[in-house]
Amino acid sequence: MNIYRNNLKESKSPYLQQHAQNPVHWQWWSEALLKEAQKLDRLLIVSIGYSACHWCHVMEREVFELEAAAEVMNRDFIAIKVDREERPDIDEIYMRALHLMNGQGGWPLNVVCLPDGKPVWGGTYVPLDKWIQVLEQLAEMYQNDRQRMMDYGHHLSEGIQQSMLVPLERSPLKIAAEDLEAQFAKWQRNFDFEQGGSNRAPKFPMPVNLDYLLEFGIVHRNETALEHVQRSLTKMAFGGIYDQIGGGFARYSVDAIWKVPHFEKMLYDNAQLLSVYSKAYRHFKDPLYAEIVENTWRFLNREMHDDSGAWFSALDADSEGEEGKYYVWKAEELQKLIPTADWALFAAYYNVNESGYWEKGNYILLRQDTDEEIGRRFNISQTKFLEKRENWQSLLLDARNQRPKPGLDHKALCSWNALMITAACEAYKALGTEVYLKKAKQTAAWIDDNMKRSDQSLFHAWQEGEAHIEGLLEDYGFCIEAYLQLWQVCGDARYLNQAKKWTESVLNNFEDRESGLFYTRPLAGEQLISKGMETQDNVIPCANSVMAHNLFKLGLILGKSAWLEQAQQNFGHLKKQVLDYGESFGNWSRLGLYIAHPFLEVSVIGELAGPYARDLQSRLHPLELVFYSNEPSELAPFAGRWKSGETQIFPCQQGACQLPFNSIEAYRAQFP
Repeated sequence: MNIYRNNLKESKSPYLQQHAQNPVHWQWWSEALLKEAQKLDRLLIVSIGYSACHWCHVMEREVFELEAAAEVMNRDFIAIKVDREERPDIDEIYMRALHLMNGQGGWPLNVVCLPDGKPVWGGTYVPLDKWIQVLEQLAEMYQNDRQRMMDYGHHLSEGIQQSMLVPLERSPLKIAAEDLEAQFAKWQRNFDFEQGGSNRAPKFPMPVNLDYLLEFGIVHRNETALEHVQRSLTKMAFGGIYDQIGGGFARYSVDAIWKVPHFEKMLYDNAQLLSVYSKAYRHFKDPLYAEIVENTWRFLNREMHDDSGAWFSALDADSEGEEGKYYVWKAEELQKLIPTADWALFAAYYNVNESGYWEKGNYILLRQDTDEEIGRRFNISQTKFLEKRENWQSLLLDARNQRPKPGLDHKALCSWNALMITAACEAYKALGTEVYLKKAKQTAAWIDDNMKRSDQSLFHAWQEGEAHIEGLLEDYGFCIEAYLQLWQVCGDARYLNQAKKWTESVLNNFEDRESGLFYTRPLAGEQLISKGMETQDNVIPCANSVMAHNLFKLGLILGKSAWLEQAQQNFGHLKKQVLDYGESFGNWSRLGLYIAHPFLEVSVIGELAGPYARDLQSRLHPLELVFYSNEPSELAPFAGRWKSGETQIFPCQQGACQLPFNSIEAYRAQFP
């Protein structure tokens, strides 16, 4: 370890490698480095970001590439770069510290810490002059008023630990449909009833919340919730946040109308939106949603998939040093590419006008009218119009491919790849296309071959054929969820068995015995300044809510009442927060929906079990967990139920089963 030079070129992270040429003597995070910092008695600068982060690039150009900043940083500090996607456990702790210090957070996340890692100052983007001023003041304070700084770091670290504590609820869980109705009444005050999503800017898709509101709307027959989901999904699909030419979604819109995206594309967003649009298609049968699923899938396979079977993490917002340059168009560029006879139709459809204008002569392609509305305005048949649109998209995609592309973060994360398995399974349920199931199995095989050790433990990250970083709760949680989904759609029991093994591993290695909730890191792994425990859903559902869903479903399927009770207990700890702040607990709310209503395990067994299950899964019934076996099985849901020449549907509730049905029609007559 040489702290007097920049060591990032030896890192596996694409984000860290972006900083390898900085004059700052960057190091990557390690326990050995913190021991060295304490030995040398040097303050730490911990700077956290990710490869597709626009403001991370800006701060690099305006601060970290400059000798003036490097001189101060190298003289008085040990500077550590952290990829938040590789180390979300570190990011979780210092983001909490930043919120405690400043009331808000973001990336780049920059904290100055005592040699043992306890934070004493934090900020996000900081211009050069202020950055140097802050660092010089902190260095001077550490020399002249050390005890005050150490006391502050100690108290702040205690605050971080306190902020992770969850009040424990020991009384039996009680939640009713009326509780969720009251939660929704508060939640809908934040709806944007014109553009969908929340009534604020910037605007994030928040697939976790849309997923819950869709299921809530169906179960409670709440038209306001269902209309909000439809409005949100349609407006996003029409907006600039969706890549009208190449498919896929940017991370968020900087405005309230989904027009101007923050142009980076993240795997986790697109995987989850694939799932939500697939589920929405199963319910609404809107062909637009099927189109979005298919085009987003093509984008992911074209630009974010590796021959090994892995899915890459992110595409940058910037190319050639400009945000969005790869995606936007000058009108004259478009006119050269689009046939003259089509120009008026094209310009109207994609808003090459005041509505689509962005800045510097550039247009963001977006839609305001449906295909049918455009067809009527221009007196063109849908068949002819769709042929033209396909031709336009092909022409523009070919032209765009000639441009310098945004940077690709080609690391693969176990948890995000698991999200892609779930997305592929949802797309398969919705559209029945075999390629989705095939790719789900291929991704699972990649996890089995590359991310799983012989003792069932998982790695978190993979880069160019090499796995590294011990698995976190999110890796296990999302993999269990994905393998459960895969078992449901293909009937292969090895996926269920693997989900069970990983669940046992989580219970052994991550559980807080007092609460039944789970820590972010394994208990025997690296020890940070605080034990992380994430309980609030965000753009991605928190790993604790995912594990609660897993325990709930596996408890029902395998007849493990202790797992079912633990899922309900864990929900109980968070119940008050869930019902008071639904927007921040979407995945927990979905579990609350299942607990508050009769929830059916629907086991299908027989020679035609596969087609029967496919039929049952093709429409969205939130309170049904459908799975099947097309051969005799000793698994708990199927044991003793095989009858040669018959296919039977067994609806059960917490193990209590009704008499079987021999046809889908008969089952649906009883359970519409």
